[in-house]
Amino acid sequence: MKLSDQEIGNLLSLKRHERPPEGYMDDFLREFHQRRREEAMEERGLARQWKQFVQWLTEPGMAKWAYGGGVAYAAVLAIVMTAPKASETESLVPAAIDHRVVAPAPVIPQSQLDELDLRPGSEGSLGEQEF
Repeated sequence: MKLSDQEIGNLLSLKRHERPPEGYMDDFLREFHQRRREEAMEERGLARQWKQFVQWLTEPGMAKWAYGGGVAYAAVLAIVMTAPKASETESLVPAAIDHRVVAPAPVIPQSQLDELDLRPGSEGSLGEQEF
């Protein structure tokens, strides 16, 4: 049923004078909040959390993707840090330890400055020492 502009105007002029009874808005708001509380009480556990998660994903905003990326990065990092390395799992048998004491090689004191030619004629073109 398609109404003409004249019929729509007549309906609007009739509705303009109608008013809801006193206290209707207060009762409406109270009933609305009561229904919302009852719905929230019915949903418990994983179903409620899943609904909140899906609602969070459908809301616009870029911050949630940054949070999700950060959580994914942290999860991958935790897995990599806690996973055993291949070298740790291969060497199950400990190697034999050699307890021999090796004496250090004898040090012959030698003056290296005595071997340098520090005469002025031995300098290079830029003043550096030639060896």
